[in-house]
Amino acid sequence: MVEIFETVEGEGTRAGFPTVFVRLFGCNLRCTWCDTKYSYPPEEAEFVMTMGEIVEQVKGFRSTHVCLTGGEPLLYGDKSAALIEALLGIDRLTDIHVETNGAIDLTLFLERIHSPKVRYVMDYKLPDSGESDKMLLSNFGKLRGQDELKFVIGSLEDFHEARRLLEQVPTKALPLFSPVWETMPPARLVELMLEHGLSQVKLNMQLHKIIWNPAARGV
Repeated sequence: MVEIFETVEGEGTRAGFPTVFVRLFGCNLRCTWCDTKYSYPPEEAEFVMTMGEIVEQVKGFRSTHVCLTGGEPLLYGDKSAALIEALLGIDRLTDIHVETNGAIDLTLFLERIHSPKVRYVMDYKLPDSGESDKMLLSNFGKLRGQDELKFVIGSLEDFHEARRLLEQVPTKALPLFSPVWETMPPARLVELMLEHGLSQVKLNMQLHKIIWNPAARGV
């Protein structure tokens, strides 16, 4: 485990809602612009918890939304699925969204977990990430209407690659374009979206980096 905390969701369709974040340790990618390097080696896990302990801590908060994140929260296969199922046992929860990186096959989770409360936010890596070769394009067709397909846009090359993928690979998920502020100012990304008529794409701003210091943890 890395951390469990309550704050407001910073991005996606549930941005602004009070949410409990459950951050697991470990990731199978090393993206160039990663903002959670403390969640994978050579850093170490902050602590160890059983699934029951995680559930009890989540119960201690009042939010009805939970974000399972990392690192890569689906890295542990059956154990990751079991944790999602355990969280579903908390009756007050109305939404459990899982932030996954696009290099994990979603088949196991979609076949095993059928609750409409569970959604997947897949962060599909583009060329600037340095990890685009590890992406599983087959996940596009597995995403459902309640899921989200996120692209972090760091350059003009990233933008055109994301646009090409959306044109050529069918998906039911809502596409989100998230700017890397240092290399793709939000205003420029909006200009590109309008220029290319991407009316089906949602601009994805990270509210937590606007409210707090971008380097702050636990917010």
